[in-house]
Amino acid sequence: MARSSRYPPEVRERAVRMVFNQEGEHESQWAAICSISDKLGMTSETLRRWVRQTETDEGRRAGLTTDERGRLNELERENRELRRANDILKSAAAFFGAELDRRQRP
Repeated sequence: MARSSRYPPEVRERAVRMVFNQEGEHESQWAAICSISDKLGMTSETLRRWVRQTETDEGRRAGLTTDERGRLNELERENRELRRANDILKSAAAFFGAELDRRQRP
């Protein structure tokens, strides 16, 4: 289940866009992030993660895009479910196999 964000997507997009637009006005991207996060009332770490993920999604930075990360999580969840189902089937086969052995012995 996806966790709900404290900030609406519009705020996230606007904040990231502001960082990209105002980078040149500050000595570093981090300075821009700190300045903008203070103005918008959020932690600078929150805004920094948003900026990094946007850079990854746009191909500016290496890493998993949001879509790829979502697909990976989905596949991992499916893999866990299949392993669990496989374990249940193995246990059931062992149980019923032992039951057949008991019935066949006089």
